Amino acid sequence: MPVHNAEIAALFDRLADLLEIEDANPFRVRAYRNAARTIASLGPSVAGLVAAGRDLSELPGIGEAIAEKIAIIVKTGRLPQLAEVEARTPSALAYLMQIDGLGPKRVKALYRQLDIRSFEDLARAARSGKIRELDGFGAKTEAMILQHLDRRLGATQRMRLAEAEDIAAALVDHLRKAPGVKDVSVAGSLRRRKDTVGDLDILVTAARHSRVMRHFVEYDEVTEIVSQGDTRSTVVLRSGLHVDLRVVPQVSFGAALCYFTGSKAHNIAVRRIGVAKGCKVNEYGVFKGAKRIAGRTERDVYATLGLDYIEPEMREDRGEIELAAKGRLPKLVTLDDIRGDLHCHTDLTDGRNTLEEMATAARERGYEYLAVTDHSKHVTVAHGLDKAGLMAAIRRIDRLNARLDGITILKSAEVDILEDGRLDLPDSVLRELDLVVCAVHYKFNLPEKKQTTRILRALDNRHCNILAHPSGRLINVREPYEVDLQAIMTAARERGCFLELNAQPARLDLTDVHCRMAKDMGLKVAISTDAHSTGQLDYMRFGIGQARRGWLEARDVLNTRGLSELRKFLKRV
Repeated sequence: MPVHNAEIAALFDRLADLLEIEDANPFRVRAYRNAARTIASLGPSVAGLVAAGRDLSELPGIGEAIAEKIAIIVKTGRLPQLAEVEARTPSALAYLMQIDGLGPKRVKALYRQLDIRSFEDLARAARSGKIRELDGFGAKTEAMILQHLDRRLGATQRMRLAEAEDIAAALVDHLRKAPGVKDVSVAGSLRRRKDTVGDLDILVTAARHSRVMRHFVEYDEVTEIVSQGDTRSTVVLRSGLHVDLRVVPQVSFGAALCYFTGSKAHNIAVRRIGVAKGCKVNEYGVFKGAKRIAGRTERDVYATLGLDYIEPEMREDRGEIELAAKGRLPKLVTLDDIRGDLHCHTDLTDGRNTLEEMATAARERGYEYLAVTDHSKHVTVAHGLDKAGLMAAIRRIDRLNARLDGITILKSAEVDILEDGRLDLPDSVLRELDLVVCAVHYKFNLPEKKQTTRILRALDNRHCNILAHPSGRLINVREPYEVDLQAIMTAARERGCFLELNAQPARLDLTDVHCRMAKDMGLKVAISTDAHSTGQLDYMRFGIGQARRGWLEARDVLNTRGLSELRKFLKRV
């Protein structure tokens, strides 16, 4: 049974959380967190490395003891040390660690002073006003806990795109090995690159007597067979994802791919176009009376209806069909358009790789430049760079640029926006940088007006170039903070600043809707990975998917420019 990198990383993160609550040795806790970060950022499958006999202790942050634990996870799917800690720790406590503003000290206080052992205990304490009475909490923290509980209990959790993609890739690889299978394609929200996925839709074409359905339901990760037939089967995977597999004839493959990619609103609008032209459109094809006139490819389906081909990311019925009918669809940005990454971290702060390793990895991806944006020393990153540390990093970059061919490292920093809107490094340092990336990292619960004013003041600083992860959201963990993004976008455009589309799969911030808003306002967006390792530079593809959902073209994206043109855009007057 394959175990995915995200699952292994989650086990180590959970173990670190629970040990931290128990006041375990901080070095031990840090070792597990480092292992989780390394595993989450790896491109290749850890299970594959173990199967190939790779010595995992060669990886950064992975010692021999942790390498042995990883091998056990790959073999059994379990981490025995975690099971031991979980047996003595209430499950609600690990969840509390995910709530912004609740660190180990506060979680321990809830456990020890209020004897909170379950979600029900937590909800009762919050609703009775007991939490606000604890030292270091207050009414705002209590309200925040209630908000998280309500969301957890009332919403169906969807899986982040990157996790669903990993699971889907392994399943598709399994299906391709079935005798007689020809085409395999993932449809649904994953193909539209939505930031979260509720279930998987997979289409195959196969030879008449292929046993693909049996091959499907016998997949190692299947925990429940909901239904099984000759042309459609549904299963539940170990991850909780429901998967529908459909076998379709080659002559209908394009029509089926259109239909099951969706969205529902887009499909309805397409069918209306068909009705207006005297046609019937469904998952089997486009029909004129009883005759099928299109269906083999998606392009044929759209062309038969008088529409240009609509990219999957745009299929949300947000005006794309009207533009397709007029031949005016945008030419969406692609990964090949990207000339560099404007947000990454090195081992000087909380990154995993050295400056030279990050630069070399960026060059291998064909980039012309890479902005190294190690953290300033603010309240949430104690090991960030102070004034002296940043000046030393600048000199280090200058030395490396002098001997490095094929790529330019841009001197930058991810500078914290303080509560009053000031930046936490002085202008005397900021003016030495090629660009400044500013971000909100704490005080997420300010009222909308105060949060907006805070960010606007930061944008007023003539050294500020890019506002990073503008809404502060963490998908399935933290809601966006309350802020008037339209006002911020307007101010950024007027001041010659830019907004970031942070491609980290846990963020994907800006949303597709706000990308579209930026495009309509004429505000350029920087698609950056916020990479903390060389492998995470590949997260750019998630940012591209989000940008395409927001209809962004290459001209709408800051880092599609070459270095000389980029420098002109970054020069504020």
